[in-house]
Amino acid sequence: MMQTRAEDISPASSPLWLRAAPVLFLLFWSAGFPVSKIGIQYATPFAFLALRYALALLVLIPIAIWLRPPMPKRRIAWLHVAVVGFCIQTVYFGMCYAAFALGTSAGVVALVVSLQPILVGVLAPVLVREKIGAKGWAGLGLGFCGAVVTILGYGETGHISLLGVLCAFGALLGMASATLYEKRFGSFMHPVASNMVQYAVGLATALPIALLDFHVNVTPKFVVAMSYLVVANSLVAISLYIAMLRFGRASQVSALFYLVPPISGLMAWGLLGEAMPPLAWVGMAVAGLGVALVRGQRKTA
Repeated sequence: MMQTRAEDISPASSPLWLRAAPVLFLLFWSAGFPVSKIGIQYATPFAFLALRYALALLVLIPIAIWLRPPMPKRRIAWLHVAVVGFCIQTVYFGMCYAAFALGTSAGVVALVVSLQPILVGVLAPVLVREKIGAKGWAGLGLGFCGAVVTILGYGETGHISLLGVLCAFGALLGMASATLYEKRFGSFMHPVASNMVQYAVGLATALPIALLDFHVNVTPKFVVAMSYLVVANSLVAISLYIAMLRFGRASQVSALFYLVPPISGLMAWGLLGEAMPPLAWVGMAVAGLGVALVRGQRKTA
């Protein structure tokens, strides 16, 4: 099945939803952090994840029966989607939640995960044949500095365990691997079918761990948090991310993650009452400039 690449679609001719995808993705994805912080107060980490994936599948199954999306005939296509799903749903989310459960502060986890654009930028030229120019590297550097400044602005000094930090690095490797693997091997699959495979893989791998320490306290806040994460975060945001990878450059898409910590901070300010310190505003501006440079770099031959 033919894969559409960035060379085939120019920004001016791309559909409106694709041009709006970066903004929508950032909003939906960033809100997932403070919303998860609310929801995880009422459940153990992997029980929360397993329930999230099970509910996502319950939403997708009737949609799939109604739409009857085309399914790829080649088994290798299913395998590629399953690998991406494992890297994102199991490794990335699982390791982030495990780091939180081990006492690692949210700032430390966010800082480690924000290294993803650098890791993708280093590996992309080799694995997906993307050349990053001086402007792109300058943007990546500014984005990383902005993320560091933002997190330092919060002055988080929570307990840090070695195992928790290792889990955070595991999450970093999970998302970077998903980004590069999707860009290298991904081909078009209907988003409903793709999401069903991903969440089936996530549920199959998270549930055995969840059963070791399964606890859920259903409250109104838990229901609201879970509903948002299932629909906006698990279904919409992930679909937008995969679409941007298929129609764009891996380094440009991954650079968006630099904006996640400051935007999440703003949302946490509104949802949790966590004040955004002045230094964090500076970091957000620097990160925004870095992302603008990376996404604005011209395509090289």
